[in-house]
Amino acid sequence: MSALSLHQVSHSSFARKAPSAPGPLRLTRRGRIVLIGAPLVLLAVVLLSLSGFFNSPAKASDSAAGLAVTPTVTVTVQPGQSLWAIAGTVAPDRDARDVVADIVQLNNLGAGSVIPGQQLFVPTR
Repeated sequence: MSALSLHQVSHSSFARKAPSAPGPLRLTRRGRIVLIGAPLVLLAVVLLSLSGFFNSPAKASDSAAGLAVTPTVTVTVQPGQSLWAIAGTVAPDRDARDVVADIVQLNNLGAGSVIPGQQLFVPTR
């Protein structure tokens, strides 16, 4: 025959302890570097950007005498015309590539194509 014995288990050994107050915040070395280093790097970037902004020259020339206005005429694009044709008509003595580059720059053209009826500023020099 077997004997059956029951052991009385105390529930107090399994009971959880109440959470204590959290201890002081401790930072590792890497945490301190990040906490102090990141704001310092951002501050350095801001200071360098502002110093570059305030110290950069914003003028194209020292005097207005050095500035010259490009003489231009207004040309209306006809059907079938291209920038090359306009450049050859307006300035036959100059290289067409230079004239086309001037037309694109004067008119802020993103592409080298034009549409009929479009008015362009074309350099006359």
